[in-house]
Amino acid sequence: MSDFRREAPDMTVFRRFDGLLAALLLGIAVLAGCSTPAEQDPAAALGPDTTVIDVRTPAEFAQGHLTGAMNIDLQSAAFDQEIGRLDRSGSYLVYCRSGNRSAYAAQVMSSMGFTDVRDAGSLGDAGTLTGLAIVAE
Repeated sequence: MSDFRREAPDMTVFRRFDGLLAALLLGIAVLAGCSTPAEQDPAAALGPDTTVIDVRTPAEFAQGHLTGAMNIDLQSAAFDQEIGRLDRSGSYLVYCRSGNRSAYAAQVMSSMGFTDVRDAGSLGDAGTLTGLAIVAE
């Protein structure tokens, strides 16, 4: 009988690719002026003049949001207009349900000329990072 077993492929190349991909994505985030939640100093996450923005839908916001957060729905046609009314030199912390929309919103804001935008990730992550309570309407 012949032995049809094959050796496992060498995964070294793929591991190197994963590392390069992670470095590339981190570099893009840094160049875009965004930081990831893991990179942020929790003590500095919420300065006295920081505006907290929840970029979820109004229905999601009503179910629970951080105390004092303003709701600017990323999926709204008026998102760019509403964000455009804000002071571009202000300090902003954005969050959403999972961190996907907040990362995109932070990138959009940076591309619009905002100089201090931080992505806090999900609602839970943002609450932990800032120490703010989650409240419902």
